[in-house]
Amino acid sequence: MLEVKNVTKTFDGFKALDGLSMTVPDGAVYGLVGPNGSGKSTVIRHITGIYRPDSGSVLLDGEPVWENPAVKTRMAYIPDDVFYYLSSSVRDMMQFYRGIYPSFDMERYQKLREVFSELSETKPIRTMSKGMQKQAAFWLQMCLRPDIMVLDEPVDGLDPVMRRQVWSLLMADAAERPMTVLVSSHNLRELEDVCDHVGILDHGRLLLERSLSELQENITKVQIALPAETALPEDLELVHETVTGRLHTVIVRGEAAAVQQRLEACQPLFMDALPLTLEEIFIYELGGNDYAVKDILL
Repeated sequence: MLEVKNVTKTFDGFKALDGLSMTVPDGAVYGLVGPNGSGKSTVIRHITGIYRPDSGSVLLDGEPVWENPAVKTRMAYIPDDVFYYLSSSVRDMMQFYRGIYPSFDMERYQKLREVFSELSETKPIRTMSKGMQKQAAFWLQMCLRPDIMVLDEPVDGLDPVMRRQVWSLLMADAAERPMTVLVSSHNLRELEDVCDHVGILDHGRLLLERSLSELQENITKVQIALPAETALPEDLELVHETVTGRLHTVIVRGEAAAVQQRLEACQPLFMDALPLTLEEIFIYELGGNDYAVKDILL
């Protein structure tokens, strides 16, 4: 289990992480989401042992990550901006990783050559396009057979076919052996297809942390047409409402069955419960004036 405990990090007076605590269960595919500047990349760099916390701790199975090579060899990390030694090729980096990661799987490396067939093993990685660099990173990191795969905007720059291929490979790895995946991305629709746990980060703090199923069960979207002179029940925990004529589109906290039962008392002319996407949940959980875009989603 990966644990971030009360971690604080300040850069030149700016508090990037403010007593952040989060828990990533073993075997989970955990999506870390939040607006720009919320601290996602900062916490990832703590988890991978790049940054040292000002206070608090980051633990993997009870062992600190900071300056702990034995723990770090259990991790693979693909950052948003991929960086390798300036003149290194995929083959050079393969030999480098084989020397420091006992788990490096050469058979896996050979098999993945067919998946990433557009890549040259001998061409310097720095001369490749961003998408090709990301492919090279996935090729190499998936050969490490890590216990934890940490991804920061992992498929940014990949074409749609390769995005699907990469996600398929990652999910197959996670399904066949005990591997935990922590992924930060702004593409919430994509995360919704792969994640089973979600953490929402804002201003260096975790707003909430739940399984995706729990998150979706606790907030409900309903379209309802009411008879004339009929109002919605006052005891509804209403998050948002738009009205077009008699048609109300409401976001309500609570389970769908309980919300619909309460609305039935209004004797609606029409009522339909709609699924909420992770993107909508993210916007409504954050709330605030900065997220007026939420009207567009309705």
